[in-house]
Parts: sequence; structure tokens; C-alpha cells
Amino acid sequence: MHQPLTAGLGLKPEHYEEALACQDAGLWWEVHPENYLADGGPRLAWLDAIRSRHPVSLHGVSLSLAADAPPDEVHLARLAQLARRIEPALISEHLAWSHWRGIYQPDLLPFPRTHAALLRVAENVARTQEALGRPIALENPSHYLHLGDHEYSEPAFFAELVRRTGCQLLLDVNNVYVSARNLRGAEAPAVQAYLDDYLDAFPLHAVAELHLAGHHPDPVHGEMLLIDSHDAPVAEPVWDLYQRVLARTGPVPTLIERDAELPPLATLLAERARAHQALCDTLQEEPACN
Repeated sequence: MHQPLTAGLGLKPEHYEEALACQDAGLWWEVHPENYLADGGPRLAWLDAIRSRHPVSLHGVSLSLAADAPPDEVHLARLAQLARRIEPALISEHLAWSHWRGIYQPDLLPFPRTHAALLRVAENVARTQEALGRPIALENPSHYLHLGDHEYSEPAFFAELVRRTGCQLLLDVNNVYVSARNLRGAEAPAVQAYLDDYLDAFPLHAVAELHLAGHHPDPVHGEMLLIDSHDAPVAEPVWDLYQRVLARTGPVPTLIERDAELPPLATLLAERARAHQALCDTLQEEPACN
């Protein structure tokens, strides 16, 4: 039996050997399922090995749930097959779109939060959950500019998706902070007001997972535009916001995301230990932290 999940890391091929040997309490590993949708091969063998020792979560990047078409049936079937194989602790996807009329874009793209979009996303989420036989968690996006024609705030849109589909949510704390800075500017009072309003309205009861990641200023626009880059340590304002979230949610499995400029695994484990301790500080029982 695995211990309860506390803080996890993204599993990278460079770290497979060391990851397999890790014995940290509450540790879990997250992968992008798109890298493992095969019938065999070394990556899948390594995932099986990791899964035999640690919980694993699947964090998808290509279902394109906000597109104007259902998720690709072949892709969804392979995802369901992988989920049956490794029995992930969590399955998540992004509230975004990435394909249009059969053409895929290498990005997670935004959309106006209209009633029509709500109906479309809810139907796609329902199709996905039916295929998987379980709820999925939807992640809030990072925003880089204002879009017009919104009929729902982002928290209200997520709340309605939860009500209509029974889905769970993945609250990316870094994305909330990056969006606050990009949409409200660098002035502290405006950023704080955005964060307060967002957390007050967000359906925190449905949050099944939290993400933490690094960001950096845009090379051209500097601090006026933050990029959700996943190539740096978690920034202190994001750690502060994480503590505010935990004060409301209690302990929620938390992932440290690092997808570029990878440091040694020991460095990532040290950062992961900070999230682990924050979660342990909110726990009423101690076994997951020992």
C-alpha cells in the first residue's frame, strides 16, 4: 500500500534511475501520457517500474477539451488503455484548445468563456470521463493578454463545469499568479485584489491537485509580462500564494513542475521537500510525513 500523496515531481527520462530509488514519504510522480501511448518500449517499461514503487498521475496536454470538436477517439482510447494499465492516482487536463479542423498547434490556447463554450467543454469533459470511467481534473490556464467576450469569470466557469460534469479541478498556483501580474500589471494592490477575488470565487472544494512552477519575465517586455516557463525554481510570491491556498483547502497533493533547464534530481527533491513540509504542517495525522 502506498502512503497518502503529499508532494510530487514530474518524471523525466534523465532522472529515471534516481527516481526509481527514491523513498521519500508521500512522493509521487507525474507524466504526460502522450509520451507513453505505446504498446511497449523502454519508456513504458520504466513507467511500469516507477508505478510499482510510487503513485503516478497522468497530466494530459492534447485532449483539446475547449475545441469545437470532441476529443479524438483513437487518442482517448489509448489514454484509457494506459490508465487501466498503471491505475494513476490522478488524471488531469488543461482548460484550453490545441487543434482546429485536424491541425494541431504546439500550445494550450485560450478561448472566450461564453455559454456556448461552456456547453462544448462540458460535453467534451463528459465524453472523456465516460471513456476513462472516472473524473478528471481540469487545470486553470495562464493568461498573457485580455480577451473580449467573456460571459463568465474563470472561477464561475470552473464552478459550472464541476456542477454539470462532476469533474475535479487542478489549481495551478503559478498560473494564478502569472495571470494576476499579466492582467493587472506589476502594482501590488491591483495584483493582490485579483488574487483575493480569484480565490474567494474559485470552487476550492473541487480541487484534487495543486501545481507549483517557475516563471520568468519576458525578454522584451520584462516584468510587465511573465511567462509560465517551468524552467526555474518556484518564486517566493507563488510560495506565499500556495500557503494561502492550503489555509483554505487543507492538504492537497501538490506537484512541482520543471520541464526545462533541468537541475539535478537532488535539487528538485529539495524544492519538493518544501511543499511536502507545507502539506505536513496542515495535516492532522502524521503517517504521510514520516
